[in-house]
Amino acid sequence: MSDTSLRLRPLVSLVFFLSAYSPLMIILTIKDLNFSLPHFFGSATTSGILIFMAIGSSVVTLMTVRSVESGLTVVVTKAANKSGDMFGYTIPYMLSFMRVDLGDWQTLLSLVLFLSVLFIMAYRTQTVFINPVLAIAGYMLIDCTFKRDGKEVQAMVVTREPISAGDSMQLDQLSHYLYIRINTGHKNTEGHA
Repeated sequence: MSDTSLRLRPLVSLVFFLSAYSPLMIILTIKDLNFSLPHFFGSATTSGILIFMAIGSSVVTLMTVRSVESGLTVVVTKAANKSGDMFGYTIPYMLSFMRVDLGDWQTLLSLVLFLSVLFIMAYRTQTVFINPVLAIAGYMLIDCTFKRDGKEVQAMVVTREPISAGDSMQLDQLSHYLYIRINTGHKNTEGHA
């Protein structure tokens, strides 16, 4: 298996994690809007950083998953859509319904601590690809059983296309139980694994 940019290293995982909360960052920035101020934000610096992180992490995430071009050829034996698991990311979005003062250092420190704990959990459990930005972009999470090197493997697969039993496809391994399907624009006609 070749080393790709999608391997779950801490920095790559952090970018994917930030993209998962980019809609929350935008919501918090909207709540910070104040048209009576000359710069339109209660805390222009914090709002600017949140907008930059939201847009930057989302763009990098989408460009990265689209860049995967090679992987293992496998034959699917079972597949079940698990995209509903992405709704677990919505719980921290409840923050947007509370009063959050982006100019208050205690509020910001508390928010950073909370998101840091969530990031550590997501990184350790290898769930950073369960990401609402990917869902919005059309990616699904499929619980898949496939044959690889004569053995049956069960793992989660990030894909833009539906997967059915009997399909032959190429996957790149991201972690022990997580794979990404190679883009169909780069289809390979190799035989079954």
